[in-house]
Amino acid sequence: MILFILKASVFVFACFVGLLVLLGLGEFYRMALPKRPVVGNVASLSGMLVLPVLVSPELLLRFVSVPAGNGVLFALTLLFLAVAIFFLFSIRDIRQSAAEVALVWLGFAYVPLLLSHLVLLRALPDGVSWVFLMLLIVMSGDTAAYYVGSTLGRRKLYPVVSPNKSIEGALGGLCGSLAGTLIAKYTFLHQLTVADCVVTALAVGALGQVGDLFESLLKRSFGVKDSGVIIPGHGGILDRLDSILFAAPALYYYAYLVVVAR
Repeated sequence: MILFILKASVFVFACFVGLLVLLGLGEFYRMALPKRPVVGNVASLSGMLVLPVLVSPELLLRFVSVPAGNGVLFALTLLFLAVAIFFLFSIRDIRQSAAEVALVWLGFAYVPLLLSHLVLLRALPDGVSWVFLMLLIVMSGDTAAYYVGSTLGRRKLYPVVSPNKSIEGALGGLCGSLAGTLIAKYTFLHQLTVADCVVTALAVGALGQVGDLFESLLKRSFGVKDSGVIIPGHGGILDRLDSILFAAPALYYYAYLVVVAR
């Protein structure tokens, strides 16, 4: 993964993220719509195809003339109409139809919309460094949370969603994220200030933990233990991406609006 991030162009990196979107959406719809496998497969492919429009709306303008050049609005409107019309004429249980439509759209918002920020992060100046920073924040936070929580954890963080997580572990995770950010500052991302390190560690680290909890909420709601089995010993793609899905947008907007704009 380190070698791939270092060597891959923005285009190749975007293709890799597109593959993650396809696999992640596939897992989501297998959990959310187990009785609609064909719908899940088509929706997963649609989500992957929407990703380039979310990342670069001008791509759509090469094929379609959109009023005011709003490619994202056009694509999402077209997608909504297609989903609505499909479910209108493929009713299986009318009492579940509204929930099924909502779950299809939750999948689009959860995976391609959030993960598109990973490509935007890579496309920034020093994009490779920003991607590494995000991974450092998330992974150092996860590691610290695990060891602090397993040794010092006493008070439950949110037992109804994740009974094994503790408040002590969450605080340890934030400290780990801060350590990861400081490592980045003094090794490869020197434009960060100490204030940047604190803000990004706390905001991005906290959102990464919230992303982990949100995926646990989804899995408990759907009645499954793991999102998939693609990664032996770890579960599915979403089980690995849960923190990144929430962390990537936060880091991208901070990097773009604060650090790059300076």
